[in-house]
Amino acid sequence: MSAPRLLEAQGVNKAFDGFKAITNLTFGLVQGELRVVIGPNGAGKSTFFDLLTGKTKPDSGTIRYRGATDLTALNEYEINRLGIGRKFQTPSVYLEHTVFDNLLLSIKGRRGVFASIFHKLNAAEAAKIDELLTLVRLGGKRDRRAGELAHGEKQWLEIGMLLAQDPELLLVDEPAAGMTDEETHRTGELLISLAGKHTLVVVEHDMAFVKQIARDSLVTVLHQGTVLCEARFEEVQANPKVREVYLGRGK
Repeated sequence: MSAPRLLEAQGVNKAFDGFKAITNLTFGLVQGELRVVIGPNGAGKSTFFDLLTGKTKPDSGTIRYRGATDLTALNEYEINRLGIGRKFQTPSVYLEHTVFDNLLLSIKGRRGVFASIFHKLNAAEAAKIDELLTLVRLGGKRDRRAGELAHGEKQWLEIGMLLAQDPELLLVDEPAAGMTDEETHRTGELLISLAGKHTLVVVEHDMAFVKQIARDSLVTVLHQGTVLCEARFEEVQANPKVREVYLGRGK
């Protein structure tokens, strides 16, 4: 029995001042899947994420979550509460707070800095933070200010902050950008470990990183706002059309 569809977009269109950013886009995601989305600049990747999170509304088409909920009818905060979390390319962490406090402030159910400060940490929350610290490999830096972390460590911390909210679907935008080779590989291991328990869509340009995380997954190639190709990494890499519009441009 195949896994149920978690997300399904059909016939989605979005234009900005006459420019067609998304054109008749159809996209499906199975629960627990790790999907990588690639494409040249201007292919519609960021707009696609904006549509999934409610930041932008489509001109036409539907985006259904868990089969019934049409995301296009919801606001950003309503979509977030459904269990859809997004990580942007540039890490957004509380630089003056410790790694531990960043995770504490992100725990699902806490609302705002003051609520977290004056709410006593319970055993379940403490265990959750310890689990996240181990997962993102920052246990040894729990008391360090986030502003003192290396770039890759800030990225891992933000992923931990996102996981603290218990999302079902994670949208991750270019997590390997600006990382060293070692950091990139560790990030790939982290994302692979999350698949199954969570569903992930990862937008990325680094082809070595894509190959690492998409070894058992489909890769979706966007071009001019629509799906050009959707297949395993090796098939995508060998596809003449993909090489022409994307891989052939030095990627």
